[in-house]
Amino acid sequence: MANDQSNRYANLDLKEEDLIAGGKHILVAYKMKPKAGYDYLATAAHFAAESSTGTNVEVSTTDDFTKGVDALVYYIDEANEDMRIAYPLELFDRNVTDGRMMMVSFLTLTIGNNQGMGDVEYGKMIDFYVPPRAIQLFDGPSKDISDLWRILGRPIKDGGYIAGTIIKPKLGLRPEPFAEAAYQFWLGGDFIKNDEPQGNQVFSPLKKTIPLVADAMKRAQDETGEAKLFSANITADDHYEMMARADFILETFGPDADKVAFLVDGYVGGPGMITTARRQYPNQYLHYHRAGHGAVTSPSAKRGYSAFVLAKMARLQGASGIHVGTMGYGKMEGAADDRIIAYMIERDECQGPVYYQKWYGMKPTTPIISGGMNALRLPGFFENLGHGNVINTAGGGSYGHIDGPAAGAKSLRQAYECWKAGADPIEWAKEHREFARAFESFPQDADKLYPGWREKLGVHK
Repeated sequence: MANDQSNRYANLDLKEEDLIAGGKHILVAYKMKPKAGYDYLATAAHFAAESSTGTNVEVSTTDDFTKGVDALVYYIDEANEDMRIAYPLELFDRNVTDGRMMMVSFLTLTIGNNQGMGDVEYGKMIDFYVPPRAIQLFDGPSKDISDLWRILGRPIKDGGYIAGTIIKPKLGLRPEPFAEAAYQFWLGGDFIKNDEPQGNQVFSPLKKTIPLVADAMKRAQDETGEAKLFSANITADDHYEMMARADFILETFGPDADKVAFLVDGYVGGPGMITTARRQYPNQYLHYHRAGHGAVTSPSAKRGYSAFVLAKMARLQGASGIHVGTMGYGKMEGAADDRIIAYMIERDECQGPVYYQKWYGMKPTTPIISGGMNALRLPGFFENLGHGNVINTAGGGSYGHIDGPAAGAKSLRQAYECWKAGADPIEWAKEHREFARAFESFPQDADKLYPGWREKLGVHK
């Protein structure tokens, strides 16, 4: 292969444990396959060169300093398409204002030009390791689930399941029906979020809808004696527009402003949008919605990065919560072993697909479970995950309940209590009406998950 750079951009004598102990590199693991006819190590070295200090020809400006900050391929396993690269911390751009690291620089290098190289069939980031110094230089979350538990009057450790919904249909409703739908759910549930297209649509102007939602929250709180939470979408191309939305929302909710989270579409909006929300509004829970991520994270996409990588980056950037799918229990792509995504963002240390990551006290990011969930699917979901310290936004699972959204919300909470008690769901249903009615609301799921439920619950239709 022409221009073989492996003598400069690869050093297979480097040991991963030594690089980690040294603390001076971000390590990145890729699934990489060269195009037919290209050598694996030479392609890997070209990948590292293109991701750091390399050019396609020798240039007169290369000196000993630039050679000292080369990205280096330190491990390859061609049979498993496993390529790992060490990126010196000096490679990454830093803020002028406060010296901190930025996610855009990490992405520019690690999935920048290398994604379009002619000798690479594909190269997908599946894990990365961040040393202690870099952890210190990312914002991390300012708020976490314990802040929501506190507002809800729960213990701030293991405060448990937060029953939520999404106002459906996806495109939203006009202001009055929107607020009414929120009120009806809040009579039984905790948390409501805008769906991602909802913001300031012509048929539902933000300045008309938000005051009605704030009023619905007050009325639901008065009626139930419980605090309620709302996640408002402030996503916009322009950070001034984002802040205009955010400021109006906080002013409108007034004394209830602490109960407002800000939803930001972090994948389509990019890291700048997340950091703007994190830094301008550190007192609000930052809800990272990942709409569009499947374009690169889907298992069928061989480039970009995985859903695991996206979630890990979100914690570094300061997301308080991020959607993590339903781990095979809902309607989207995903499998039971996706729980590793939840564990990586909520624990202080965790083994990822490749690297063992310590977070050194950085606040956790809450797994937000969304996509086709209802009360019948939840016990199995909790069993797989091993806990219920999550926010679950069930749209159809709430508004599709036979007895309405408040009953739907109660059925979700009862499903959590059923799992926590270690009870048999059919027996639990006999004592918990809203949960029992979920069987009649979602009979296809009931037939699949709990065969024979009709006879046991005396439902004959």
